[in-house]
Amino acid sequence: MAIWDKPENAPAPAPAANSATPRVPPAPAAVAPAPLDPSKAPKERSEMKESIIASGLSIEGKIVGAGHVRVAGKFKGDIQVEGNLHVDSGARVEGQVRAGEVIVSGDLQGNIESAKRVELQQGGTITGDVKTGSLTVAAGSRMRGSVDFGFDDSTKAATLITDKARTNVA
Repeated sequence: MAIWDKPENAPAPAPAANSATPRVPPAPAAVAPAPLDPSKAPKERSEMKESIIASGLSIEGKIVGAGHVRVAGKFKGDIQVEGNLHVDSGARVEGQVRAGEVIVSGDLQGNIESAKRVELQQGGTITGDVKTGSLTVAAGSRMRGSVDFGFDDSTKAATLITDKARTNVA
């Protein structure tokens, strides 16, 4: 004789066919919702997302937006972003650049305007004028053009007037 344990979730035996009471299915077990824990709630991403032009790609056009841009391939056109621009080693950008921060490890041909910070890393090349709040230049990098850095907006206006005066005098 074998004794079998009845599983907890086994269905109830069917009532006899001549039973006067109708069969009612058992009610599902109520599951209480888990209390919301603010530390486990998904957090809103306040940082900007980064768009990437991958190596092996060549794109021509214009980039305007609020995110970060990383160029690992080739891009020809103007770039105006509120975020940062990173030109990777082996990458090439041809065009005017306006970005919060510009980091150049590859080749950038064009002017950089009103950046908070520009970093020219080892092996990087800039051919064009640079106007920035802060400039970092690594050994082994190259640049051809004029540089204007460390001035605030009120000083920039004075510099522009001085540059125009030099142009008229010469």
